[in-house]
Amino acid sequence: MKMELGIFGSSRNVEDLKEQVKVANDLGYATFWTPQIFNLDALTALAVVAESVDDIRLGTSVTPTYPRHPMMLAQQALTVNQVANGRLDLGIGLSHKPVVEGMWGLSFDAPVGHMSDYLRILMALLHEGTISHGGKHLTSRGGIDIPANPPPVLVAALGPQMLKLVGKVADGTVTWMTGPETIRSHISPVINAAADEAERPCPQVIAAVPVCITSDTNMAEEHAKRDFGFYGDLPSYRAMLEREGLENSWDIALSGSFEEVAEGLQTYADSGGTQVVAAAYGPEETKEQTISELAQLIT
Repeated sequence: MKMELGIFGSSRNVEDLKEQVKVANDLGYATFWTPQIFNLDALTALAVVAESVDDIRLGTSVTPTYPRHPMMLAQQALTVNQVANGRLDLGIGLSHKPVVEGMWGLSFDAPVGHMSDYLRILMALLHEGTISHGGKHLTSRGGIDIPANPPPVLVAALGPQMLKLVGKVADGTVTWMTGPETIRSHISPVINAAADEAERPCPQVIAAVPVCITSDTNMAEEHAKRDFGFYGDLPSYRAMLEREGLENSWDIALSGSFEEVAEGLQTYADSGGTQVVAAAYGPEETKEQTISELAQLIT
């Protein structure tokens, strides 16, 4: 199956992020994805980037829902998409209980219910500009007026309940720490069946994968352990690793020669990934080499 290839990057500095996006654009990557973690605000940064970099799509992977009311996020997303001339892909997600409760002091008791209310409000405001919804978890009454195309909404969904919800009301999912067999046997069939039942278009499945092209596999493993080891302690990712038959979270990473990494990425496309996103890791020089070499796969 033909593979559409995106790239993942982040920075503490807007100018540096802009340079990363320019490189990805020049190499021909379909989308540049950046996270909302504890450095730049992703949507604000992408609005700045969009002013100076044309063509490439720009995605958030992902913006947490709990700190932003869906009306506020709809306003921000439409504003960015106006600047980006329709190139925004809005990736959103719950985050994780230790962050939501431990850092933000919010309840994580009903994540699916929260996301159900959130999507009802967000999708209505993006597409219709108005909403009157008093839900169990979120309320929104009113409208917004921003002339811009609604961006696709991709939700980080891994469990069956969340996948069914997303398939029925959103545009797709963004996965991380999820292997190709899990996408083939779990992610794709559940979300596609839900979309089909709701008579919605076939959803996107954005599969993000850590990658490192190198002959030094020991170095790659050490960096993978350091960068990705903690994901195995988060219940949602642990469940996906167990589905894949992997004990360690860093075992999800692809490393080795160009041919080995390319073959590994292709398995994600063959398993149902509509776009495969390479998240380069390792020393800076190795990351740059990985991004440059993988561009050979772009057709």
